[in-house]
Amino acid sequence: MDDEKTIFLGSEIEQPRPEEALFHILPIPYEATVSYGGGTGKGPAAIIEASQQLETFDNFSSPCELGIYTRNAVDVSGKPEQVMDNITAATREILELGKMPVGIGGEHSVTWGVIKGYLDAGVEDFGVVQIDAHADLRDRYEGEKHSHASVMRLVVEAGIPLFQLGIRAYCEEEMGARDKYGVHYLDAHQLVPTNVQEFELPEDFPRKVFFTLDVDGIDPSVFPSTGTPVPGGLGWYQTLNLFESVARQREIIGFDLLEFAPIEGFHAYDFAAAQLLYKLMGIVQRNR
Repeated sequence: MDDEKTIFLGSEIEQPRPEEALFHILPIPYEATVSYGGGTGKGPAAIIEASQQLETFDNFSSPCELGIYTRNAVDVSGKPEQVMDNITAATREILELGKMPVGIGGEHSVTWGVIKGYLDAGVEDFGVVQIDAHADLRDRYEGEKHSHASVMRLVVEAGIPLFQLGIRAYCEEEMGARDKYGVHYLDAHQLVPTNVQEFELPEDFPRKVFFTLDVDGIDPSVFPSTGTPVPGGLGWYQTLNLFESVARQREIIGFDLLEFAPIEGFHAYDFAAAQLLYKLMGIVQRNR
């Protein structure tokens, strides 16, 4: 990767050696099961390109001081099972280096491949915190198990504790799945009207947390650039503060940013997604 435009923040930093960087950016341009608007397959490249406009100082610290290594995009050709295997292998490789995966997608189904990478690498006793508009707890959607609408069902079926934030679109099946698998949640109607900025994870929630952030969890007034926008979502600072609330309570062992679908001609949203990703790195840096 010699072209700075293919490296996250490549306008400001050189690509380090993999062993020198904590954050390993993993582009996953997969788009196969989206059910409304498309374009998430173009999300990773747009975010990386927009990152060239970022400052290295995020107003509080310089996350790039911990090292950011941008990996080659995952091969997302082939059947869903093969794509998940490819994501799993890439994630496991990062973890075996002792580094932190930072996935950028792509549709939300890819999170299962990432989580499976943790399991295959022998990472034990961790939970998942999810920001999203949708519960993603269907057994399958349109006949597909590896669907963006079913990804969290795979997570909880694997026995991984889940805490959901900002959900405001779910069906009765998903309500039942929450009860069956003991899913914790604070839905949008509990967070947004009173502008909740922090919350307490249950005492028995694992000490290690993977954080998955679907941009449609944020209100479409901030991110209309997503395939399935739902009104009534989280605000910009609220999203950052909820992520930081988790980082203060637990160890973030990785995170992803998904379902970003660029809108041609509206580069402000590309930049916002790049800035969001970098600010999440900053929060991790300052809470280590």
